[in-house]
Amino acid sequence: MTLSLVIAREILREASRRRLLLALLLLTLAVIGLTGWGFSRIPTLTVAGQPMPEAQVKATASQLLILVMFMFSFVLSLAAVFVAAPSISSEIESGIVLALLSRPISRREYAIGKWLGLVALVAIYASAAAAVELAVVGAVTGYVPPHPVEFVAFMVGEGVVILTLALALSTRLSAMVAGVISAVVFGMAWMAGVAGSIGAFFHNDALVRAETVSKLLLPTDGLWRGAVFSLEPTAVLAAAGSSAGFAANPFAALTPPPLPYLAWVAVWLVVVLGFGIWSLERREL
Repeated sequence: MTLSLVIAREILREASRRRLLLALLLLTLAVIGLTGWGFSRIPTLTVAGQPMPEAQVKATASQLLILVMFMFSFVLSLAAVFVAAPSISSEIESGIVLALLSRPISRREYAIGKWLGLVALVAIYASAAAAVELAVVGAVTGYVPPHPVEFVAFMVGEGVVILTLALALSTRLSAMVAGVISAVVFGMAWMAGVAGSIGAFFHNDALVRAETVSKLLLPTDGLWRGAVFSLEPTAVLAAAGSSAGFAANPFAALTPPPLPYLAWVAVWLVVVLGFGIWSLERREL
């Protein structure tokens, strides 16, 4: 495990040397600045010539925040795929892995170290970016999500799920193929979630079952719904009640993911990471 931590630390150092974190930081700050300016205009809006009530300002801010964070979740997931897909495959193709594994380090320790480093990278970026965005929105609109910590945890979890898949695929496939497959599967999982929401509205059991299967095979959309629930104001949830129309909205969630589902996500991560380790241990280098 000590050698795995050394590899994880080297991934963070490599990201720093290549200025990956710096580039993400600058781009993210630019986006936060633009969205912050947009959110600052919400309190200036009027309804029938009168200033918008505070409750309506917060409700509007919450819905726009969900939309912004949806786009951020896509950026986060694609960035996770971008850094994870070539993490092992590129070193196999270049022969670097042969030099690393000739030392007293097992393939298992090597794979776990890669995973830990990438998880730390995603967690640092997602946590910092989300925290700054939430702070800016709170400062200019007065709206603070009811569960900000849970929201950050769900976002980090979504990134970790997709990077784990990309890393496992990179033990057998080239970086490009592993990245494309991971990105496409991520998009398909989100579309299955939308289809399931529509199916729930029209009482179509086939679509609902397809959504359930999709959330089990790739839990990204299930975690996204948890993130949405964490951002929804209590007043909006109370007004929505059990409305089928509200539940059919892909940018809305009446309830957080149940504990058994979160336990399944943990099992999924262990199984997929284990598959990646098994695949690497049996691959000829």
